[in-house]
Amino acid sequence: MQPRNMSMSGVVDLAAVKAAGEARQKAEQARAQAARTGAPAPSRLVVDVDEAGFQQEILQRSTEVPVVIDFWAEWCEPCKQLGPLLERLAQEYAGRFVLAKIDVDANQMLFQQFGVQGIPAVFAVVAGQPIPLFQGAAPEAQIRQVLDQLIQAAEQQFGIVGAPVDAEAQGVEPAASGPASPYDGALAAAHSALDAGDLGGAVQAYSNVLTDDPGNTEARLGLAQAKLLQRVQGTDPQVVRKAAADAPADVAAQIAAADLDLVGGHVEDAFGRLVDTVKRTAGDDREEARVHLLDLFEVIGAEDPRVVTARNALARVLF
Repeated sequence: MQPRNMSMSGVVDLAAVKAAGEARQKAEQARAQAARTGAPAPSRLVVDVDEAGFQQEILQRSTEVPVVIDFWAEWCEPCKQLGPLLERLAQEYAGRFVLAKIDVDANQMLFQQFGVQGIPAVFAVVAGQPIPLFQGAAPEAQIRQVLDQLIQAAEQQFGIVGAPVDAEAQGVEPAASGPASPYDGALAAAHSALDAGDLGGAVQAYSNVLTDDPGNTEARLGLAQAKLLQRVQGTDPQVVRKAAADAPADVAAQIAAADLDLVGGHVEDAFGRLVDTVKRTAGDDREEARVHLLDLFEVIGAEDPRVVTARNALARVLF
């Protein structure tokens, strides 16, 4: 399996729904195994990865723990500052993420497939989905913030809680685990329904959680995903896209095509289509396109940089 084009990536891409379900199951199995044995399994926190090891060390491993990728080269001076910092943080975070180091000179194919523009460049892979994090030798405080957001998103949206490590062997404090949520069971049932294609059941299950806990981010995200999949279920993509191409001002046609874009992982295309629709319409049509775009933002997540960019574009069109 090759890494996806970055325009199709993201922590919450709908293309990752199936992988997310599998990742949740693996995470639950890992937690159950740790509880039975009473001892965490050892984990390598920093690994050198080449093209031959990409599948196992990055893609497969990303179903169990967020994998942070450091693209570097021997001749790159900023890399020599950033690399040791990332390695130290990997040890300090004690298994909440692992660091994969890729020498771009020796792995040009990976360098090109991830669309790296310059080094040092840092990406992540979660549940098989590549995510751009930052480029250049960023300050430690900024890197910590990015890592914390990545870890939180991996846990909340995919159930990926990190690889357990032997804290004494690693010389670090073990990560503290938070209290179980009273909605874990209901959310697990909702996730299972979504993964099984029972979209009506998933919508109802997520809605039930939100009735009791309106601020539950995981339930809100799951509900948005399930409703999106419901809308595109049974549609003919060719018919939908032709209708949108033939009638650029038809809001319903553009909304249907934007839904297909998002499900296919073309996040920027979906957002751009609806921003353009808002720009060229007025009155109720404009409001319908705007509200639907906000609904699609919910599917991806407010912190995603593509959502931030699209929000800014929408604001320019509106004001």
